[in-house]
Amino acid sequence: MVAFFMEASCVQYRLVVREVNSLQILRLYTCLDQVQHVEWSADSLFILCAMYKRGLVQVWSLEQPEWHCRIDEGSAGLVASCWSPDGRHVLNTTEFHLRVTVWSLCTKSVSYIKYPKACPQGITFSRDGRYLALAERRDCKDYVSIFVCSDWQLLRHFDTDTQDLAGIEWAPNGCVLAAWDTCLEYKVLLYSLDGRLLAAYCAYEWSLGIKAVAWSPSSQFLAVGSYDGKVRILNHVTWKVLTEFGHPAAVSDPRVVVYKEAEKSLRGTLGRPACPPPRAAESRYEIASGPVSLQTLKPAADRANPKIGIGALAFSPDNYFLATRNDNVPNAVWIWDVRKLRLFVVLEQLAPVRSFQWDPQRPRLAICTGGSKVYLWSPAGCVSVQVPGEGDFQVLALCWHFSGDSLALLSKDHFCLCFLETEEGAGTACGQLGAHT
Repeated sequence: MVAFFMEASCVQYRLVVREVNSLQILRLYTCLDQVQHVEWSADSLFILCAMYKRGLVQVWSLEQPEWHCRIDEGSAGLVASCWSPDGRHVLNTTEFHLRVTVWSLCTKSVSYIKYPKACPQGITFSRDGRYLALAERRDCKDYVSIFVCSDWQLLRHFDTDTQDLAGIEWAPNGCVLAAWDTCLEYKVLLYSLDGRLLAAYCAYEWSLGIKAVAWSPSSQFLAVGSYDGKVRILNHVTWKVLTEFGHPAAVSDPRVVVYKEAEKSLRGTLGRPACPPPRAAESRYEIASGPVSLQTLKPAADRANPKIGIGALAFSPDNYFLATRNDNVPNAVWIWDVRKLRLFVVLEQLAPVRSFQWDPQRPRLAICTGGSKVYLWSPAGCVSVQVPGEGDFQVLALCWHFSGDSLALLSKDHFCLCFLETEEGAGTACGQLGAHT
């Protein structure tokens, strides 16, 4: 059984808070302008609403609806806003990345951090919430500063041996910080908490380098996705390559299961599409017999950011699997067995994969392609589910509830909540989809 609950997103300046299981409206807030970013505090007691065009942030309390906070960055402007792990501080990045302002909701104090670097992943908190690592750019050099989140005091400040630092990320255990260079320079650097360089890794030179990086939940592996279409797994003992996962256009290994999505749309008379166009028919997965050739995309060589290389990768919460997407094989999701260090499953969709995300509690992967379906995979198999409702609901993004019992599907103007139930003893999360009304 499947049950989806749909509701329009924020209308103009209104923020709607709903109870997950019933979708009953709990709170309704009116903001000062159109909201570009919404974020919960870690304890779910406060909600942050950022209005970048106005340089404003409003914070709302669920326990005390009459209380609210307004943060105005004034002429400095605002390009990013986020919570600290304790849920009592707001970090705002001003225009042109001149500074990061730390606002305290408890003491109303303000702290300033200068020279934040404008890079895709320049701010990262350790998993335990004790430390903040910030990428900086000053005097034409890259630096990393580590702050203690309890008082925002500087703990370590060190330069990085990078040409143009592209991102930083803590290992889940908070002991190692990974930093990687621009795509024009293949370099991964591993630093300890005190700023010591533990290791540096370079796979090749004179070609486009790193495109995506992901830690395993156990902090034992660092997966590095590259423009050459390979994922390299670094181990936490020697920080050397444990193995390489290639993504060829043909799958010939008989041990690998290849699922192909198959769909049959309704047709009108004389073979013409029915009018008005019908909703897409339900699709199913078929197991292809090898060798299997996957659909490839020839990138434009004369354009920036070519559609090649590993654009997305993520470990399952139990460390057993790694999901990847090779951008020049856009319709396929590759699932690797980390224990055996080999390809396990390939899922080929009818449309390019937009996003995928692991269930936080079990090895279950949700996939969307921008169509009206959501796809689920587990070691037991995979399933395609049509999103019901009026019109064509295009799933552009998805997000799991931390319990793994529900899944939020997002379109341009609406959201849809999908509830899932697992049969006892099934051992997998791809079993039964349950209805809640």
